[in-house]
Order: sequence, then structure tokens, then C-alpha cells
Amino acid sequence: MPGNARNPSGLATFPAMKIYTKTGDSGATGLFGGGRVEKDHPRVEAYGEVDELNAALGLARSIELMPRIDEVLVPIQRDLFAIGALLATPDHDKMREQLSKARIDEERIGELERAIDAAESELEPLTSFIIPGGTPKAAALHVARTVCRRAERRVVRLAQSIELPSLTVIYLNRLSDLLFTLARLANKRAGAGEVTW
Repeated sequence: MPGNARNPSGLATFPAMKIYTKTGDSGATGLFGGGRVEKDHPRVEAYGEVDELNAALGLARSIELMPRIDEVLVPIQRDLFAIGALLATPDHDKMREQLSKARIDEERIGELERAIDAAESELEPLTSFIIPGGTPKAAALHVARTVCRRAERRVVRLAQSIELPSLTVIYLNRLSDLLFTLARLANKRAGAGEVTW
């Protein structure tokens, strides 16, 4: 696309979005694809927890850069955006569109499992419970893991009242396992020991 005075780069641009709209001042929020619900609706709780998880992963990535760990997290953050959009829409066609955008399918679940296996291959076998902590990077990954578990609980609760693709729960379940393993790996690579219970 050729550039112009307003867009010299020639890259696609989108209209600027206002940060405040005032439409939520009454305690309701708009859903992706139409409709409004109260801000404490189970659907909003679910996608809000997924958003918090995404932010927790961003924090974990910003601490003690570890490329081989961080490069696993970036596509996961993209997946979580699509899962959040899926949870925010009552429209089943839009749900399918978000799933395909994120490529949340059996193969993607398999990629998470292979990432767990690769991390575990560098670790001593787990023989007891581990007290969360260690390096700041590992501690941040443990926090992200617990946020992931909370998001999973909210999505399970939502799935009791509306139809959701089962892969969303499977994805979050596998992701929490991956985050636990990456927290252990971050400690190992930093030369920090683990404190067992």
C-alpha cells in the first residue's frame, strides 16, 4: 500500500480507539460480537482471568530474560488473546473463528506437551512438592501458574452454563503444567536450588 501524508509508512492503519468510552459506568460491559452483561458475569470473570494470566506472562518475560523460555511464552500470549476473545463472544461462529486464529487444536496441545517434555529432560525427576520461589523469573512463572489455575476454574464454571469448546479447558490445564515446569527450569538454569516441602 503506498504511503501518504497521514500514513507515510504505507502500513495498514486502524482508527484510533478511545481508552475511555463511559459505556461501562453503569457496571455493564459489551461482549465481542454484541450484547451486554454485568461486569461480574461468569463470562467476564473467565475472560478477565485469562487477561490477567496474559499480563502475568508478560511480567515473567520481562524478568531475567531467558530466550529459550521466553520464546515459548510469546505464542502462548497470542493464544490467550484469542481464547479471551472466544470467551467474550456468545456467537458460536465467532468462537470458531477465534479458535482457528489461535490454532487451539490437538496439535497445539501437543506442542505444549512437547515443551513440557523438553524442559523436564533438563530437570531432576520430581520426588516431592516444591515451595514456589527461587529466582524472580521462577517466582513470576509460579505466580502465572496459579493465575492459570484460577482462569481454568473460571472457564470450567462458565462451561457449566454455556457451550464452550473443550479444548479451552484442556489448553489451560496443560499450560499450568508447562508454567510449573518452566519455573523449575528457570531456577535450574540460574543455578538456584529448589526448596522442597
